[in-house]
Amino acid sequence: MPTLQLRNYIDGRWVDSSTGETFDNIDPATGELIASVAKSSTADVDRAIEAARRALDGWRLFPAPKRGEILYRAGEIMLRRKDDLAREMTREMGKVLPEARGDVQEGIDMTYYMAGEGRRQFGDVVPAELPNKWAMSMRGPVGVVAAITPWNFPFAIPTWKIMPALVLGNAVVFKPASYTPMLAVRLVEILEEAGLPKGVLNLILGPGGELGDHLISHPAVDLISFTGSSDTGSHISEIGGRLLKRVSCELGGKNAIVVLEDADVDLSLDGIVWSAFGTSGQRCTAASRVIAQTGVAQGLIDKLVGRAKKLRLGSGLEPSTDVGPVVSASQLERVHAFIPVAEKEGATVAAGGHVGTEGALAKGFFHEPTVLIDVKPNMRVAQEEIFGPVTAVIEVSGIDEAIKVLNSTKYGLSCSVYTRNVNNAFRFMRDAETGLVYINAGTIGAEIQLPFGGTKSTGNGHREAGRAALDVYSEWKSIYVDYSGKLQRAQMDTTETAKTAP
Repeated sequence: MPTLQLRNYIDGRWVDSSTGETFDNIDPATGELIASVAKSSTADVDRAIEAARRALDGWRLFPAPKRGEILYRAGEIMLRRKDDLAREMTREMGKVLPEARGDVQEGIDMTYYMAGEGRRQFGDVVPAELPNKWAMSMRGPVGVVAAITPWNFPFAIPTWKIMPALVLGNAVVFKPASYTPMLAVRLVEILEEAGLPKGVLNLILGPGGELGDHLISHPAVDLISFTGSSDTGSHISEIGGRLLKRVSCELGGKNAIVVLEDADVDLSLDGIVWSAFGTSGQRCTAASRVIAQTGVAQGLIDKLVGRAKKLRLGSGLEPSTDVGPVVSASQLERVHAFIPVAEKEGATVAAGGHVGTEGALAKGFFHEPTVLIDVKPNMRVAQEEIFGPVTAVIEVSGIDEAIKVLNSTKYGLSCSVYTRNVNNAFRFMRDAETGLVYINAGTIGAEIQLPFGGTKSTGNGHREAGRAALDVYSEWKSIYVDYSGKLQRAQMDTTETAKTAP
């Protein structure tokens, strides 16, 4: 059977890399080859940007409701192909099949939501301060958008960026993570089938580095939207800032679940297991810290350790699998490197802590769900993003210390508290320095109709999803219409203004 070939999409055509080079797309559960992928060059990036720039004028003048209709058709196609997309996602990046279906569903939800903005995109009409004068504001596109997306949500996150950009009249150059090119190709195929004009969306496959730097520094790119590590986000922001480009970054997290003494401990346990080990901990919202009040800490630890030890590793396509592989050998090495560091600093491995090496696990990139105890707030495992199935339990005396420990990292994405005390819940909502706050739920599960993003080193102040996403991908234009038939000077001395009054 011939190897599947994944190619770039430039100016409405599927094309090989200009150099003819390729790289392998590997199943992280089995090590098997999935596809051969075009390894793009900077010349390919140039062609994609040029195509987007040519298509921009026609697309921005295309009626916004009609842009929305294309997105609606794309959403319908996604819905029909949901299971096939989910299976390909599980093969490509490893998450278990029910989670992959959820990833696709989130993409469907975002596509439908942004399609509706084709008939909204509200501006303001406000009273003018002078007679016979009209004042209003409206949105316009930014221009050419570079959408750079990660591998952990290879379908949902691209829709967070591409759908609002398109419905607002922007043209897009899409650069997905090199670990997940197949889902990127599938998304572009769907939009092509839905009737998106050529050149409006262009796909560039390949590793970052030189390719990414060339894309973000190109003078014809107006906006960079990036999701990934804080180090890379800082690098992108530095380049974009020098060039006065708009840059939107959604970066790392060091999220925590707080369990107070009055909590439903069994409910909190469900939230911890799901948030810490779902997607093998490879979510920017994953709960890599558990902050437990003294009165419930030991009982919670005992139950959490028991649950973690029972979780089954394996291929995400197998119904009995609880936790799939991490995405690559290098990611596995990075995650596991935190274990000896934690032990050296005084933490104890209470569950897991090993790489999967038995039987079929030896063929893939598996790490046991791991619970660390005796962790202090200043340890590296309590401060640095691990991005794997590892969570650290920190004991505190009460809610004041819990909030202090929660806020003690450089990140501020997501957090949750389990409590039956409404006063504690509201204090937590007010004082948690994160963009997402959950009460009696885990740290994962954001919905697309509200803003998504964080504070501090988690991002640069922009938000994805919800109406807030429209502000990232649009420029505001204020418009004044004077129909008085004479010169009227705004903000002049009141006596002068009074002369013009009726």
